[in-house]
Amino acid sequence: QVQLVESGGGLVQAGGSLRLSCAASGNFFGSYAMDWYRQAPGKQREFIATISTVGKTVYADSVKGRFSISRDNTKNTAYLQMNSLQPEDTAVYYCRGNRLGDIYWGQGTQVTVSS
Repeated sequence: QVQLVESGGGLVQAGGSLRLSCAASGNFFGSYAMDWYRQAPGKQREFIATISTVGKTVYADSVKGRFSISRDNTKNTAYLQMNSLQPEDTAVYYCRGNRLGDIYWGQGTQVTVSS
């Protein structure tokens, strides 16, 4: 069983930055691909970024060039650095661990960007 806990959300002005963290329990963090998703009010949850076990990254077009995903396997933590934030980035942000179909979600952290 893997538990994921996000942190780092908050209120920021447009153009600002935030770094989200996703801390994982257990000893198998390094074997999980880690993803970030977000869900805005009234919208479906959408994919933001993923990082493989060997550090390969993929981003949604909506955040490419502004957001950066990373991981520190020694700390069992994944990160999402978010720059140039815009009001449309307002959402609850979730991290997800995925290993061969075993999927775990965090509880989410709210990010609000004011104009």
